[in-house]
Amino acid sequence: MEMFRFAHTEYLWGLLIIPLLTLFFIWARIARKRALKRFGSLQTITELMPFVSKSRPVFKFFLLMLALAFFIVGAARPQFGSKLKKLTREGVEIIIALDVSNSMLAEDIQPNRLERAKRAISRMVDRMKDDKIGLIVFAGEAYTQLPITTDYNSAKLFLDAVDTQIVPRQGTAIGAAINLAIRSFTPGGETNKAIVIITDGENHEDDPVAAAQEAANNGIFVHTIGMGLPQGSPIPVVRNGQTDYMRDNEGDVVITKLDEPTLEKIAASGSGIYVRANNAQVGLNALFDEINKMQKEEMETLVYSEYDDQFQYFFAIGLLLLLLEFVILERKNRYLMKVNLFSAK
Repeated sequence: MEMFRFAHTEYLWGLLIIPLLTLFFIWARIARKRALKRFGSLQTITELMPFVSKSRPVFKFFLLMLALAFFIVGAARPQFGSKLKKLTREGVEIIIALDVSNSMLAEDIQPNRLERAKRAISRMVDRMKDDKIGLIVFAGEAYTQLPITTDYNSAKLFLDAVDTQIVPRQGTAIGAAINLAIRSFTPGGETNKAIVIITDGENHEDDPVAAAQEAANNGIFVHTIGMGLPQGSPIPVVRNGQTDYMRDNEGDVVITKLDEPTLEKIAASGSGIYVRANNAQVGLNALFDEINKMQKEEMETLVYSEYDDQFQYFFAIGLLLLLLEFVILERKNRYLMKVNLFSAK
């Protein structure tokens, strides 16, 4: 349910011209200063041109760029939702539980396990139409990153913010993630539900198989995707600006390996399937096909059916900024320079 949107998001690419113009302005200022130096001392030239201002051209350029930004945003037609209506859709509810422990930084799946998983989830969201999606992140603990929703744009925004620092305690609590997912579906809904766990399977915290069994008892399918390769890989870390690998107390490099047996047991207990990711594919396509086999149920959701344009406010502010830029002179005012409010009488 989008309360705010742009009717023409492609126009926002025009904002990229602002940093380009800014770089050109800085280059022009530097070139002008170099040209003046060829005529003599800058201090002497400044004294010969008392009405020239250094700050006013910069301020005028800032106002001009700000006005341009408002015009571009206005041209994209920002809109706020003004009328809600109930919409009936047929779909399923899917909660993705994404492992964000440090072991997901291993690079046996390029560019690394976590980044590859995020890209695959993003592509999966692009394929969704009437289904609801939620996102849980977990390491030593599990947290809801995005409650169950049909707002796919928000899902991708929240997904972009995911990294290994988002959960304070390290570990891999798959069971906690499953239990949180069970509680995160729409209460009382009869819609078919599925949990997709994306992890390397190195569980150190709880009993994920029992949690998956509990989910299956509640009519929730639990699927697993194994990120990583069985032979394992070291975990990159940055120390003092240098890339190294995570080491144990004896100083040996830690190798993180895909725990396929655990993930297979979780999927079996949760009446789901297990898919292993590799460098060719992550496996969400096969999993999405499996989810599409689930019986679709009717779901009621609130959506905005009408939107009010707000572009006029952006254009008005842009015009005011242009007017202000026009009335501010580049040169100092010779009469105002004579005014000294703090002079002693």
